[in-house]
Amino acid sequence: MRIIEVVAPASYTETLERLGRENGALDVWCGAVDEQERRSVRMVVPAGEHQELLDRLQAVVGDAPEGRILILPVEAVLPRPEGEQAGSGGTSREELYNQIARGARLTGDHLALVLLSGLVAAAGLLADSVAIVVGAMVIAPLLGPHLAFALGTALGDRDLIRQALGTGMAGMASAFVLAVAIGVVVPMEYGSAELISRTVVGYDSVIIALASGAAAVVSLTTGLPSALVGVMVAVALMPPVMAMGMFLGTGRLDVAASAGLLLAVNVVSINLAAKVVFLIKGVRPRTWLEKRKARQSVQLAVTFWVVTLLFLLLAIPLHSELPLPDLPGLGLTP
Repeated sequence: MRIIEVVAPASYTETLERLGRENGALDVWCGAVDEQERRSVRMVVPAGEHQELLDRLQAVVGDAPEGRILILPVEAVLPRPEGEQAGSGGTSREELYNQIARGARLTGDHLALVLLSGLVAAAGLLADSVAIVVGAMVIAPLLGPHLAFALGTALGDRDLIRQALGTGMAGMASAFVLAVAIGVVVPMEYGSAELISRTVVGYDSVIIALASGAAAVVSLTTGLPSALVGVMVAVALMPPVMAMGMFLGTGRLDVAASAGLLLAVNVVSINLAAKVVFLIKGVRPRTWLEKRKARQSVQLAVTFWVVTLLFLLLAIPLHSELPLPDLPGLGLTP
């Protein structure tokens, strides 16, 4: 459930009250007129049913420079409204944008978390510790840029797309450079199953990455906690980046290429799944012109990810036919 508060000129009051009652508001009440001749109109709306109301309110208030629309969460309502199901809810386009856009900002804190999580992940890979690797993923901020890119294409928001691409590439590049440095300085432990598993690519990798991307968007659009899903996505991204960089730092280009293939499969699958789920959930712009622009970006993005994934799917069996690398201490010498 949400409270939608509209601050607009007092002359809009009757129109706003009518829109609220026509679009499922459970209650509508108005505040006093302030010194700027504005009035606050509040509406209690069931979660998941407020997107259409928000669109209509924006169409009315959008031209008023002094107008504001605020979306406030409601923890509980007593007595409980009839017909409301436990756990029912949803997230509006505007709420999604505000949540996801924060994760696409390139800041010093973002890069610091990437480097710290990469350092911990490298330690876990070298120590062959699943717990350390998973712990590193808890602090890895890798989910945000990918979701922001998918949402940006769904809304045709080029600024968000550029911001997400820049942040995502900067984070990946930072982790990769760190991994190469670790590979140059630290002796590699080729007997680590956690490390070597990041060089094995199969069709199951595609399924896991697709499920991760889809789960991330579903958790956001339904208003469910997404922290654990973020860990799942980070597991598909950070360890392959670190493995690829560390192998490259030791001069093992063949094994680094295998980790790079796994990383490419995961990145493409996560982004494709996220984009498709946004489409299924009906996340799209409000106005006709914005929808037209978004349609072009969606078609381009989906086509690119599908074609790229098909090429990667063809590369997987070819990669599996290559001879196993000679890694000391692992017993994989053919």
